[in-house]
Amino acid sequence: MIKHHPTRELLIKHSSAQLPLALSIGVSVHLEMCAQCQAQASRITTRQADLLWSQDGSQHIDFSSMLNNILEQQPDSPVKQESKPVNSTCVAGSEYQLPRALTAFEQLKWSAFGPISRARIIKDADNTRASLLHIDKNGVIPSHKHKGYELTLLLEGSFADQNGEYHKGDFIWLDNQVEHAPFTREGCLCYTVQDAPLQFVSGFSKVLNPLGQLIY
Repeated sequence: MIKHHPTRELLIKHSSAQLPLALSIGVSVHLEMCAQCQAQASRITTRQADLLWSQDGSQHIDFSSMLNNILEQQPDSPVKQESKPVNSTCVAGSEYQLPRALTAFEQLKWSAFGPISRARIIKDADNTRASLLHIDKNGVIPSHKHKGYELTLLLEGSFADQNGEYHKGDFIWLDNQVEHAPFTREGCLCYTVQDAPLQFVSGFSKVLNPLGQLIY
């Protein structure tokens, strides 16, 4: 069961195309996985459309009724569509299917740092970066915090940290006040977005801080 979701503010910004590309893709992937957020996003989109069309005394349009009318006019016989293969990626000996929102990204180049493998997807002009991040079975990322925010969207597997346990579909948003050490028993694949490097904060792991820029 998905327990962690985008905020309503993020869904509103996503619906009105106000998010950076990296975050917009993250929200889109979560919506593929989460019926609860799909319903909320649909209500937000309908509300925004109603407000747009009702400005300056324009006639109110019931978009739900319009959609139902369109569906009722469709032919009874199904339309044959060409099947398209689902994109996948192979990392650390495991193959993973990718959500539709990620199928435009091909030729992923994976780099490994111990139990961690990363494939860069996006580096925005505002220095927001998105990656696929894989952690091997029984892998751990040493305790760290971020100089900015971090979005982690769990695509496969599970992991845990000091704040709880996370499963497929969870949308985990952390700010620069949170310190954690993610650990996974079964291994996991995540979509991550960051706007600043991470910083290791405890013991010997501090010597790894130059790697924080590489992982970011």
